[in-house]
Amino acid sequence: MAHGGERVVFAALAVNVAIAIGKFVAAALSRSSAMFAEACHSLADSANQLFLLLGMKKSARPADDEHPFGYGAESYFWSFIVALCIFAVGGGISVYEGVQKIIHRHDADQALGNPYWALGVLGMSIVLESVSLGVAMREFAEIRAGRTVRRTLKEARDPTVVTILFEDLAALFGLVVALAGVLLSWKTGNLFWDGAASVVVGLALVAVASVLAGDAKGLLIGRAASPTHQASIEEVVRSHPDVLGLIHARTMHLAPEEIILALKVRFSPELTVRTLEARINELEARLRAAVPALRRIYVEPGFDEHVRT
Repeated sequence: MAHGGERVVFAALAVNVAIAIGKFVAAALSRSSAMFAEACHSLADSANQLFLLLGMKKSARPADDEHPFGYGAESYFWSFIVALCIFAVGGGISVYEGVQKIIHRHDADQALGNPYWALGVLGMSIVLESVSLGVAMREFAEIRAGRTVRRTLKEARDPTVVTILFEDLAALFGLVVALAGVLLSWKTGNLFWDGAASVVVGLALVAVASVLAGDAKGLLIGRAASPTHQASIEEVVRSHPDVLGLIHARTMHLAPEEIILALKVRFSPELTVRTLEARINELEARLRAAVPALRRIYVEPGFDEHVRT
């Protein structure tokens, strides 16, 4: 059984493959740059879903001697590749095709063909993309867990659902723009609108790619656990009866559901070495119960280095 992220990716992949085929056929018959831009967009999205699935598979590999902390960051790497694909294939080609259409809009070979193909495929694509978006929105609603959308996006450490959600939103926006461009060019006879629609679609994809790339970059560099998880960690540590103070707690996501935690804690000086070992084991168990994503915990008994040297 696929987990939530996989369900979203498989749904998006099925939709985008079907849409891409229809768009390329419609683009060839209608000779619309906006339609071709949308076809390239769906092709890029289909490749992106394959990249995300590849990242999920590779990140699930167990740790080994060469990678003792595992391969969880693979999902972050492939999310970054997805952003580059959206930028180059989706955004770059769309902008290029639109500019070329505007420059050569008076050439005879640039005239639109039968627009009904483009309009029909675009209308059907809007319906299918809405289905895919609905799946992503339901999964995103579970991730939100009552938080605001802004806070959820800020605290998200799994790029899969967020990537699909942004892709689907950009896709729907692009479809509406392309539909408007084809209609305006058809009714006015001015191909500027078809080219302009392609440029707008491309710029929207560049914007989405930039946001996704920035998020993936932060995760690859190493992002701390969410403020909610950090608060839970501090509460567990400070509530332990033998803890006199928390000197610092350093967290970093190694994968969406895998956090490494390094603690420096002031324990009661009355503890023996054997008792201290037992207290550290107790503390680790409590921490894992409070935050299951804590897979690796390192506790260092010590003093505050900012106070003593």
